[in-house]
Amino acid sequence: MTAFIRQEALEKAREIQLKADEEFAIEKSKLVRQETAAIDTLYEKKFKQASMSQQITRSTLANRTRLRVLSSRQELLDDLFQQARDSISGIATKDAKKYQAVLKGLILEGLYALNESKVVVRARTKDNDAVKEAIGEAEKEFNEVVGKEVEVEVDEEEPLPEGSAGGVVILGGQGKIEINNTFEERLRLLEISALPAVRETLFGKNENRKFYN
Repeated sequence: MTAFIRQEALEKAREIQLKADEEFAIEKSKLVRQETAAIDTLYEKKFKQASMSQQITRSTLANRTRLRVLSSRQELLDDLFQQARDSISGIATKDAKKYQAVLKGLILEGLYALNESKVVVRARTKDNDAVKEAIGEAEKEFNEVVGKEVEVEVDEEEPLPEGSAGGVVILGGQGKIEINNTFEERLRLLEISALPAVRETLFGKNENRKFYN
């Protein structure tokens, strides 16, 4: 009887041990899966952070490079237009006849635009003689082309600044209409209209796309 009870106890203990081992294995597997998933999630998070940080760094460097290139380009364009300003400033002293012909063209352009019988021209004081000669030629050509007399006066009370590069300002409508044909203004307009072509010539047609694509 004692042996039977002992045998029953041993079998019961063995069942309990097997069940405990099985539950332990299940719990262990569950914990391993949880920890593995946690590690995978952490790794994925760190990978995304590293990838984002790399993208930010790459984008920052690209922007800095783009800004440096654009700045260098603008400096080159500024230098080119400054050279143009310096060049036109010397026209009056280098070639008086050429300058007078230019003045005539600028005055005549204003006369055609205003189409009035009386206009006023402003110029640098030192250009007055050349301007008066140009006015005489412009009046004659205007009369021949339009068939209308025009009287052009030089405004000696309010001349253009002596620091001006040259050219004229034509006033009509009793001083209410102003046509700015100074060299500075013509060059400014040229900068605006010619800038795309200048950029394409210097930097290529598709150069800007490299920085935005």
